[in-house]
Amino acid sequence: MKHVLVIRLSALGDVAIMVPVLRGYAASNAQVTFTVAGPPMLAPLFEGMGNVHFLGLKKKQSFLKIYKALEAVGADTVVDLHKVNRVGMALVLMRLRHLFFSGFHIYSLRKGRFSRWMFLHHWCRRPRKPQYVRYDDVFRRAGLNGGERLKQKGEKTDASTDTHLSPCTPHPTPLIGVAPFSQHEGKVWPWENVELLVQMLSDKGFRVLLFGSKNEAPKLESLASKQAIVSSVAGKQSFAEELQIIKGLSLMVSMDSANMHFASALGIPVVSIWGATHPDFGFYGYGQNRDDALCANLPCQPCSAYGQKACRYGDYRCLKAITPEMVLELILKKLGIQAFKHSSNQAF
Repeated sequence: MKHVLVIRLSALGDVAIMVPVLRGYAASNAQVTFTVAGPPMLAPLFEGMGNVHFLGLKKKQSFLKIYKALEAVGADTVVDLHKVNRVGMALVLMRLRHLFFSGFHIYSLRKGRFSRWMFLHHWCRRPRKPQYVRYDDVFRRAGLNGGERLKQKGEKTDASTDTHLSPCTPHPTPLIGVAPFSQHEGKVWPWENVELLVQMLSDKGFRVLLFGSKNEAPKLESLASKQAIVSSVAGKQSFAEELQIIKGLSLMVSMDSANMHFASALGIPVVSIWGATHPDFGFYGYGQNRDDALCANLPCQPCSAYGQKACRYGDYRCLKAITPEMVLELILKKLGIQAFKHSSNQAF
């Protein structure tokens, strides 16, 4: 094995989950070249890995174009972490092309389909294997070295001792990131709760940075303008620059969204808020403590795996059940702060 092609064309969070897994395998297999095919904007996530190259490839194109791009890499082993139809059809063509080459192998993700009904009752919930462990399984089946340590780590129910994460140490002026949006409404905390949490953090002297897309920037700018030590970075930097900002955070507050996984990939502790989805589906951040995923655990929860379904009651009570006080309490606990007095009124 000389060249491994790793495929994950979407979604942003799922690609970010792959980063720490690939980092470990790239370090343990220095003699192997890895090429990652993924969303073009996420290239900065893979910088700094000496034997890892990045191929920007959009999912929404014909399988023939995907095939040509993947075939041009010249890999002898394919690790398919996506397993969707377009990629599958492209891989069929690659397999046919290399039919008489015994050294060409393809290993695909085993998704492990699941039903929300197994989560209906609290006492019989069976947590699904974390996504990063599923990724790890594919690399191990491909015969790469270095998977056992990650496998054992992934089986822990509490990853709070994971050395991947930066320690939450008290700081005169902690910097807290808040990413209040997600792709689907079922994963978005009520805006009035976001406003109250930001105000509470500001009142206690925390510096706060708001994260979001360009479309969300006006709303975040309006919120930031109400507090002296709150700023918005939405739509102002490139993705690479935003990652550098995340690296400097003491902690990130996020929904079940890509920002949770970006922070996790960079070793930043995350307090996450869950609504229509559930952390036991296996999509919480790599290396994060499961107890830091705030979830109301209502009988109707989860109502979907990805949060795209409308609330059957129309009020998203699962999200409303998570209060700003609950989030603040967990932030203080993570930072090792019992009481935090306001220390600065200056913007940064």
